[in-house]
Order: sequence, then C-alpha cells, then structure tokens
Amino acid sequence: MNTTTLPLPLLQIKGVAKRYDSHQALKTVSIDMRKGEIISVLGPSGCGKSTLLQLIAGLSLPDEGEILLDDKVIASSKGMLPPEKRGVNMVFQDYALWPHMSVLDNIAYGLTIRKMDRSAIRDRVTELLDLLQLNGLEKRLPPQLSGGQQQRVAIARALATQPALLLLDEPLSNLDMRLRIEMRTEMAYIFRKLGTSVFHVTHDPEEAFAMADRLLIMREGEVDQVGTPQQCYSRPASRWAASLLGAINRMEGTIVHTNVGTGIQCGSTVIYGMTDSKLSSLPEGSPAELMFRPEDLVIASHPDASMLTNSESQAHLQLKILYSTFEGKRWRSIAHSEAGHKLYLLGDSPLENGAGLTVSLPKSAAFIYPKS
Repeated sequence: MNTTTLPLPLLQIKGVAKRYDSHQALKTVSIDMRKGEIISVLGPSGCGKSTLLQLIAGLSLPDEGEILLDDKVIASSKGMLPPEKRGVNMVFQDYALWPHMSVLDNIAYGLTIRKMDRSAIRDRVTELLDLLQLNGLEKRLPPQLSGGQQQRVAIARALATQPALLLLDEPLSNLDMRLRIEMRTEMAYIFRKLGTSVFHVTHDPEEAFAMADRLLIMREGEVDQVGTPQQCYSRPASRWAASLLGAINRMEGTIVHTNVGTGIQCGSTVIYGMTDSKLSSLPEGSPAELMFRPEDLVIASHPDASMLTNSESQAHLQLKILYSTFEGKRWRSIAHSEAGHKLYLLGDSPLENGAGLTVSLPKSAAFIYPKS
C-alpha cells in the first residue's frame, strides 16, 4: 500500500468571513496555498481581496473561520497571532518606505531590529541590491527615487528577512504602464528564482496572468473561480468572470439543443460554444447569453455570412462596421450584428465605416451562460 502523504499546505484559509457594520466584506472564503506558489487574488474594488490580505497580515480579525500558516493557527474569531510573530511580510500599495532612511537602511531595517550580525546584514543587503538592480542607490533617500525604484526597495526590504509568506497589496498600481509591464515580469522572475511564496492582490488581469501560478477570482466577498491563469482564461466559470477576463462582447439569445450539442440561438444564427452541465439541463428556449473577446473574431474570406456554412466548431456572423479607432499596434472597430448587438473586433487595419463583413467565431472562444 502506498503510504506517501502530500505535504501540508503552507497557507490554509478555512471558511473565513468578515463583516464591517452592515457590510459583509467576506463570505466564507476557503483556499489552500502550496509552499513556493504565487496566488493572485483578482477582482475589482470592494470585492473583498484587500480584506482577505489584511486578515492574513494580522491587521484585522476574522468573524468566522480560521487561517493557518505552516499548520499553525495565526487568526480565528477567538484571537490572532501578532503580525510580527507570523513570518509574514507585506509590500504596500504606497511602498511605506521610511522617508528619512537611506535605501540601504530601509532594506536592512528588519534585519537590524532582529539584531543580526553586521556582516550578515551587509551580505544580505548586498545580495538584494544586486538582485533588485539597486546598486549605486544605497545612500539615496526614498524621495530621491523614481516610483519604480521605490517599488524595488520595498520588495527588497520585504524579502530581506526571508519571510515564510510575502503579501503584495496592489504593488504596481502607482506605476505608469511601461513600468507596470516591466515590474510584473521582473517580480515573477525574482520570486520564482528565490522560491518565494506570494499572496498577491490586484485588480489588473494582465498583472495577475503574468505573475500567478493560480488565480483566485473574487466577487462581492465570495470566491467566483480558482484555477491556473490558462484555465480561467479559456473556461471562465461565470458571466462575471468572463467579463473580467476580457469577454466584453455579449449577445442575448435562447438555448437550443441539437444532435451536435447545446448552443444559443441569436437571431437567425445558432452558435455552439463552451457550456456546462447546468446549461445543458435547461429546457430549450431558456434565456441565455453568449460572451466572447474582440480578439477572437476573425474576418471571413466571404463578406456574406449566408454564403458560409456554420458548424459545431465555428459560427459566422454578419456585421456592419460603425467606426474604427487606432490603438497603436492595432485597430479596434465597433459594429452591429444583424440582430442589433453592439460588438467590438480587433484588426491590423481600419475597417470602412458602414461596410458589411462576415466574421467567424470558434467554439472554443464562445462562452454560453444561463441568463439570470
């Protein structure tokens, strides 16, 4: 008999709930996290992601449930371990650097208050200055640094004491677009190189995709979906998750069941897409909604959709172009379908206003949900 047991999760969040006066910020949230894993909690403002982070950090007490780190309860409704005894460090949205301390002293702060040997502190700080590309900035004060440099110092300071868990609270929200792209890639590389366990909160799907091993998608204090970035992107669990992850095109219709599967009737067109057992069990004619991303529409070779054959794997839609805008690397066009749905599509060139054209939509990119 195989007696091999899986290692315990590093972090266990078990049925955690939190209320602020009449507002239920968290509603029975549960998830386990492995050592060395990067989890990105994704959702808009007010979804509960920052509240969850505060409970893990020890800045607030849960009303229900418990949180365990290394199989030790660090927070429950009965009490909590003080933040400084958790082995958890946090990088704040505004960096929270000591403005009167140099870069070197900010990074060394946690080591200094632990009364580490001076030579050990120097070696650790030197290692982090090199890793975070901060060499030459050791004597500068935070106000003398750019936003990106301040972010690097905040990360170096958080990593200095080698915490069991690193918390990131919207770490890139104060940076411009170019720096956000650079830093999210760089952070993913550094954390994986060091094997750092990271619990990361963001409202930006691209940031979450770039960094996470798994996404925890939240909505109104509840977990909407958990999965790898690829899983969540290719199979959003709900209409809400699909919209959050870029499926902004919507077409209302009714459910149809045929010999090839379950689809949605939008006007005169039947479209097959990604469905679940719940949708398949609904009676024919039930209201439903089709969602898909602008980049998944492909201009067909023939301008008349009636001349093309729909199939289980691909549908064709007749559109009329209203307007196109240039977005740098691509053009975004807005169009109307035959049934009057407003849709967006992306392309390498502008499309003529008022022109009619046909686009194809593959089944794998079409998400069909019951209309609640």
